Amino acid sequence: MRPIFIIVDSQSVVITPQPFPVNPGQLILQGTALSCIRQDRVLFEQLNVSVQAGELVQIAGKNGAGKSSLLRILAGLAQPDDGQLGYQQHSLSDVAAEYAANLCYIGHQSGIHEQLTALENISFWRAASEVDQADDFALLAKLGLAGLEDIPCRMLSAGQQRRVSLARLWFTRRQLWILDEPFTALDQSAINMLQQHFVEHLQQGGAIVITTHQALSVSFPHQTTLELAYRW
Repeated sequence: MRPIFIIVDSQSVVITPQPFPVNPGQLILQGTALSCIRQDRVLFEQLNVSVQAGELVQIAGKNGAGKSSLLRILAGLAQPDDGQLGYQQHSLSDVAAEYAANLCYIGHQSGIHEQLTALENISFWRAASEVDQADDFALLAKLGLAGLEDIPCRMLSAGQQRRVSLARLWFTRRQLWILDEPFTALDQSAINMLQQHFVEHLQQGGAIVITTHQALSVSFPHQTTLELAYRW
């Protein structure tokens, strides 16, 4: 697979992915003494974060506490004002391409092209990551988008657009998922389905870092919560 950076990201569906070549509990991502300053306000400092294979790490805290800023730093989209990031025991700066090739980041924005249809967006993600085509009609039907495959995404509701955006999680083979409020605009059935998919990803040796204002209704075997305090 060609290593590319991952705001658009993809891989195949329908076929059950094989486990990642890592041991459960193996350290994937580590942040040491991280600090972040925005508009002369210290969001956090001396913050330590670790993410292991098979683990879900939930970043919690009030609005403005720095949750999204932390996720962007962990995804390599922003630099910390202080501290170090490591990927599989290596400095992130030394293995940036390898890290990017194993990361799927989905932020607040949907990351979809609103002029394209759901099928065209998925086709683009597959082509960008050099992934074989698969039955995307079946995938979209699974996500509750049957009959909407050929409609421009600008005409879909916010929840439907979010489902298109999250579709990449069903065919990605990226080990680490960093997801900023992935449940936004989803109904409860879609939230439940997505959480069950989280379980499958973790069982295969993947890892997830997530922010969400909604309580997780699924019990994950290895779950850690990191609470960020709001600082004035």
